[in-house]
Amino acid sequence: MHPESKPRTVDDIDKVIKTEIPDKRENPKLYAAVEKYMVHGPCGHLNRKSQCMINGKCSKFFPKAFRDRTIIDEVGFPRYQRRDDGRTVSKKNIEVDNSFIVPYNPGLLLKFGCHINVEYTCQTSAIKYLFKYLHKGNDRVTAAFYQSNESQVDEIRNYYDCRYISACEAAWRLFGYPIQMKEPAVIRLPFHLPDDMPIVYKDTDTIQSVVETSFFKESMLIGWFKANEVHNDAKNLTYSEFLTKFVWNGEHHMWTHRKQGYAIGRISHIPPMNKEDYYLRLLLNIQKGCTSFSDLRTVNGVVYDSFKDACYALGLLQDDREFIDAISEAGTWHSATFLRRLFVVLLTSNNMSRPDFVWQKTWNFLSDDILYEQRRLLQMEDLIMSEVQIKDIALVKIEDLLQSNGKSLKEYCGMPYPLENLVSSLKDRIIMEELNFDVNTLANELGGYLERLTNE
Repeated sequence: MHPESKPRTVDDIDKVIKTEIPDKRENPKLYAAVEKYMVHGPCGHLNRKSQCMINGKCSKFFPKAFRDRTIIDEVGFPRYQRRDDGRTVSKKNIEVDNSFIVPYNPGLLLKFGCHINVEYTCQTSAIKYLFKYLHKGNDRVTAAFYQSNESQVDEIRNYYDCRYISACEAAWRLFGYPIQMKEPAVIRLPFHLPDDMPIVYKDTDTIQSVVETSFFKESMLIGWFKANEVHNDAKNLTYSEFLTKFVWNGEHHMWTHRKQGYAIGRISHIPPMNKEDYYLRLLLNIQKGCTSFSDLRTVNGVVYDSFKDACYALGLLQDDREFIDAISEAGTWHSATFLRRLFVVLLTSNNMSRPDFVWQKTWNFLSDDILYEQRRLLQMEDLIMSEVQIKDIALVKIEDLLQSNGKSLKEYCGMPYPLENLVSSLKDRIIMEELNFDVNTLANELGGYLERLTNE
């Protein structure tokens, strides 16, 4: 959304998103649209056989609790205004109130006349969710392969029979609209170790032609070295920043000045287990104006023997900073489950000198999904968990992964160990319902009440 249109306060959210039944006399069209498209279920005690019911509870947490005003909870999720105003609508011959209304936008609902769930997102994790959702894979259909004649297979007919195009995609293609677009352009920047440049050739190419081609077709990294020798304005740019001022000419295998447009460079991701490749990538994000691999290994006039030593000289590897950066970077697009596996790999490989320090700096990435999972498992949408509780469950999951590799958190100096009694209680819905309150809020209330007490 345009910066001037973005909701900044709860009042702004209430103007855009509604979760209440409109007045039937004042706005009959909107009332009819909400009744037809935006009512969930009904489920719960009104309909135990609803498809959303799992173990006697609604998997979508309906009916929602009434609320006089919209709030943003402690983890950034909105709780919309749902007043108990007595208005009802009928669905499947059952009268339901505001607690069953799906969040909607009145303008969109009246314009398109269909179910449109509108939500307010104020977390950066929403970007990761959208990225994974949009790239979850192709829609699938059931297809049967047949062969009318054993001696002859019509592959073209099989292809057309199995190809599926939805109505919206067909219309989009008929109008000639672009199927996908990315702005600004994000270009991956490959790199390689010295004397390890990849060469692409055909099976029919001779060895002589392959060797000759390797001398003329330089990699983007080697081209970066040579561009730094020629262009003075290139010496203040790192490898990843190079695309902001230069363009890679694939035909002549060289960098030229950018005349139009804008692009973002991203160096190919390398896990820490790849040793020198990983340390080379760290240097490429820091060093500027390098004309050779030796320049990359040069710090304060000293040429170090390896990329790892150069990283140490720059202070990149002190306090396990490279492992913290690796987990933090992967946390922008990978799930917490993957990050916990990565953390276990780093533990078992004995690369971290202070694993407890890495844990303290990255626990929020490693436990990103804990609260969501607990709310889903316990079917408590408004579940509140303390930082200690979230950490303990994340540590239990890490401990399970370590034990499958014959290891334990107790073997690593300084690493915390989950409180078993606390973790077992977190899995009990009855206990969690009794403990489901905000300790900080109650502490503030207590302080206010104590100040009002008299000596008597």
